[in-house]
Amino acid sequence: MEQLPFIILLLYALYEGLLHAFEADHILAVTSIVSQRNRIFPALKDGIFWGLGHTSTIFLIGAAMILFRVNIPENSFSYFEAAVGLMLIIVSLWRIYVFFKKEQSIPVHTHEHEHAGENQTPHLHVHLKSGNLHKASYGIGLVHGLAGSGALVVLVMTQIKTVVNSMLYLLIFGTGSIIGMMIVAGVFSVPFSRKLINSKWLRTTLVLLSSILCFVYGCYVIYNNLLNG
Repeated sequence: MEQLPFIILLLYALYEGLLHAFEADHILAVTSIVSQRNRIFPALKDGIFWGLGHTSTIFLIGAAMILFRVNIPENSFSYFEAAVGLMLIIVSLWRIYVFFKKEQSIPVHTHEHEHAGENQTPHLHVHLKSGNLHKASYGIGLVHGLAGSGALVVLVMTQIKTVVNSMLYLLIFGTGSIIGMMIVAGVFSVPFSRKLINSKWLRTTLVLLSSILCFVYGCYVIYNNLLNG
């Protein structure tokens, strides 16, 4: 890879960043967030904030290792991975709690208003408040950035000799992960869109399924990094 022109390395970094967003733990964590959305646009913003958080951690760790020659022990990243697993468990339990709490407290009322070409008639309205999840998405991205960031930075340091180019590589990688996670968030928010929001059974099934998968995978990550070694 060191013999390739630097522009090709940057394109490769963009590709790797895009691909990185589609890893299982990223998809499960973000799905737990966007499952609370009933429109795609807010979910896309959640994906962007996740990518920004992920990029922030990688860039900060990269800056410390590349600029200041900070040596992070390799075994430390197993604990970082385990932290991601714990976060997945917390996110899954939190998602189930929020879902059932919301189901019991959704305000339903009727009021009169006039649609174009219609007389004033009473309508049944269900108001869903999704809340501001962007901060949560950013925080989850920060934790995910810890896992695997060391290996990425070490790879960059061995392949790219100049500090500026190394940092640029990390930024392009981060840009790819932002784009990739925006795509992931958009795609996986579709089953929870407004068209399906009235199907309580389907909504409950999807939320429980995604949360259970997130919980199980979190347990697997913790076991694989702390107990299986």
